[in-house]
Amino acid sequence: MKSKNLIFILQALLAAVFFGASAPIAKLLLDDIAPVFLASFLYLGSGTGITLTKLMQRKGIEAGIQRADVKWLAGAIISGGILAPIILMVSLQNTPASTASLLLNFEGVGTTLIALLFFKEAISRRAWMAILVITLASIFLSTDFSGGFGISLGALGVILACVLWGLDNNFTRNISGKDPLVIVAWKGLVAGSFSFILAWSLGNPFPSFTTIFGTLLLGFLSYGLSTMLFIRSMRGLGAARTSALYGTAPLAGVLLSIFMFGEFPSFFFIIAVVLMVGGALLLINENHSHSHVHTAIFHDHSHGHDDPMHGHDNTKGVHSHEHEHPAVEHEHDHMPDIHHRHDDR
Repeated sequence: MKSKNLIFILQALLAAVFFGASAPIAKLLLDDIAPVFLASFLYLGSGTGITLTKLMQRKGIEAGIQRADVKWLAGAIISGGILAPIILMVSLQNTPASTASLLLNFEGVGTTLIALLFFKEAISRRAWMAILVITLASIFLSTDFSGGFGISLGALGVILACVLWGLDNNFTRNISGKDPLVIVAWKGLVAGSFSFILAWSLGNPFPSFTTIFGTLLLGFLSYGLSTMLFIRSMRGLGAARTSALYGTAPLAGVLLSIFMFGEFPSFFFIIAVVLMVGGALLLINENHSHSHVHTAIFHDHSHGHDDPMHGHDNTKGVHSHEHEHPAVEHEHDHMPDIHHRHDDR
């Protein structure tokens, strides 16, 4: 993989660190807040914090959400922000913890399969190998091999939740060229408000304001910034590769758990670290090149004019405006970025 893609790789890994760190901290918060209210304030913290960040952003850098984008944004909010968490919470009531931990890693697999089968995202053999290796590492990290394992309706519910998050990732990929702050803000505020109403209607005890503030802050860092970085990474790497790198999130959670709770690393943790490093290296060193056709396209996204794809005027710096790419056929190293989302022929 060329150095131009390194920034997208780092964004995916940093997103994984932010999100992975949320698990052990949320575990502490559960002593003071009900699970549904916890989910609500995590999402509201994400949406509110990102909205405030958006207000400080210089205008004209990112493309805004247009009417054609609403269906993808709505699909992402419904599938990943509302349905998936509710189905997961219901399913966890009848699913062994070890089974749920194992099956939650299906999100990366689901994202990849949906990207391949329905959105025709090109995935090389090396990328497939990296995805499988990182998924296997996540299984080693998140599974308690001393517990029970069995397939039940609850387990099938966990798989369904992961498929819905896979849909969320792919829907979001289709608008990843638009302002990630706007996308994350809408996701957080809508999903958080829905969870708040649900928790209130269920009669869950209202947490203290100190707990609420801590949860909002955690949501901004671990959900808001994480999702923003995830979307930016998908611009350059596509959904499948970004999800594979994001699959390293459990590593950050385990490392923080070691620090917070004094948990000594297990043999499986060492194996997982080796596998995750190996999987990330496979993606970092990937070269994807073949002859491909760009059909003429007219779109709007954040870009500069220092590359061949965007040399259409002399505007300086990063900015956003509608522009046209003429049809062309050529061959060069590329990833499934916003200009290379075609099937591999």
